[in-house]
Amino acid sequence: MKKVYLSVVGFSLLCRLNAYSQTKQDSTFSKHSVSLYEPVDHPDTSAYKPRRLRLDEINFVTSYYHQDGNHSAVTGGIGTERVIDFANALDLHLVWFNKQMNKNTLAVGLGFDYHSAASQAFVSQSGASSPTGTRIYPSLDWTVENEKKGTTFGIGTYYSGEYNYQSLGADAHFSIKTDNKMGEFGAKVQGYFDHVTLIYPSEFIPQTTVTTTGGTTVVTTASGNTISSNGQSTGHSSNIPSSPRNTYSLSLSYSQIINSRLQIMFLGDVVTQNGYLGLPFHRVYFSNGKDTIEKLPSSRFKLPIGFRANYFLGDNLILRGYYRYYADDWGVKSNTVGLEVPYKVTPFFSISPFYRFYNQSAAKYFAPYGEHSPTDEYYTSNYEYAKFNSQFFGVGFRIAPPKGVFGWQGLHELEIRYGHYTQTTDLVSDVISLNFGFK
Repeated sequence: MKKVYLSVVGFSLLCRLNAYSQTKQDSTFSKHSVSLYEPVDHPDTSAYKPRRLRLDEINFVTSYYHQDGNHSAVTGGIGTERVIDFANALDLHLVWFNKQMNKNTLAVGLGFDYHSAASQAFVSQSGASSPTGTRIYPSLDWTVENEKKGTTFGIGTYYSGEYNYQSLGADAHFSIKTDNKMGEFGAKVQGYFDHVTLIYPSEFIPQTTVTTTGGTTVVTTASGNTISSNGQSTGHSSNIPSSPRNTYSLSLSYSQIINSRLQIMFLGDVVTQNGYLGLPFHRVYFSNGKDTIEKLPSSRFKLPIGFRANYFLGDNLILRGYYRYYADDWGVKSNTVGLEVPYKVTPFFSISPFYRFYNQSAAKYFAPYGEHSPTDEYYTSNYEYAKFNSQFFGVGFRIAPPKGVFGWQGLHELEIRYGHYTQTTDLVSDVISLNFGFK
């Protein structure tokens, strides 16, 4: 389910950050520099900086995601990939100024997802496993900005928990502007410390055993619980074990304002992973008809690099272009090209059509259903590692009237965004997202 969550939450964040890449580390352009919103006349309060803690902004994002396909990794690369996901996220921004008049921002986030995945039921061969699940993901980020020096420093932490996957992350980020304030260098280090619950397909789970010793019968279940013949527990119990997965990344960026119309940004990441990098409920069927559990290397190195450009065509139209190249030591290479064209229909209403094309080569450990050899060292039939092309396109609508949305002064903006995704493996999906911005 991780891939689904990234799709839904990433698309939801587009409503707030006007992003159009595949990785969250790439969304570092200043929102104000590309905004279509023109503020109405208000008294100039730019010189006033309250020191007390105040609630600066609230954002609530809700989205609905639906996908369908026929290459489920749970059943070895065949079978339904139908998924429905409801995602909701709340983000609070608290601001205050310290004695040195540095701006402090505390971002507090909380997200909750509910999903239903048809293939999840077939972790059990009988299809009796639960097809539904939930995920909760709180986050906390503290940033200090020194306007005089043009520097920003921050730290963050986040957690994501669902039944079969637990993730704890932390980061530190820093940026500094050039002397003329036209350029900015940014750096971010991140670490994710995950645990994968080892839920195996039903045919690979140890069966219940019965032993008799000294006239006492002891029943040991597949989960490790033991019960004696007198109905009492022996006191031994073991939970489903888990295996660690660690991810470390370094993200670097440099943005430059070329002139009043053109802004560019260069991005690069170095990512390394180690630990259990597969999923224990993904089956693989060999060419001899026997099945087993997906097996992948215990380390992976990723290197994505990207480029963004924003060009302002007059007062009403912006061209946002993006390119990203990715390569890793599993043999996957990919290219992403994206374009978004926000058009300001009125000072308070804009429309933003977007398009993204993506292609990738197959990982050297991938083969479709029934094509792996029993002698292969590593093997997967997860089509996330297959060769494919994909397209993602849609449109967003944003309103920010001077008297608030629907006349509610506190609701300063509303954005609705729809996207349709197609993949040459026959996977298709649709997602619609609503973002409510409160001031």
